[in-house]
Amino acid sequence: DYKGQKLAEQIFQGIILVSAVIGFIYGYITEQFGWTVYIVMAGFALSCLLTLPPWPMYRRNPLKWLPVQESGMEEKKAADRKPKRHSKS
Repeated sequence: DYKGQKLAEQIFQGIILVSAVIGFIYGYITEQFGWTVYIVMAGFALSCLLTLPPWPMYRRNPLKWLPVQESGMEEKKAADRKPKRHSKS
């Protein structure tokens, strides 16, 4: 559903943003760019774990689909007919 997609997108972006800020600050303090990359990658992995599977919190508002409609009667009758056999000449 659309509300679930919006929630998943907000969670994904929030985790990425927070991990990027924390990673930048920690990497700046320790003067190690590698820690920045590791923290951002951990945030990405966490956000993927929370947003990619179809968790029940994302399926609270299912979409209402139209019911299946039968084909026209002409098409159904034509499909039920046996094919004509041609006589050998």
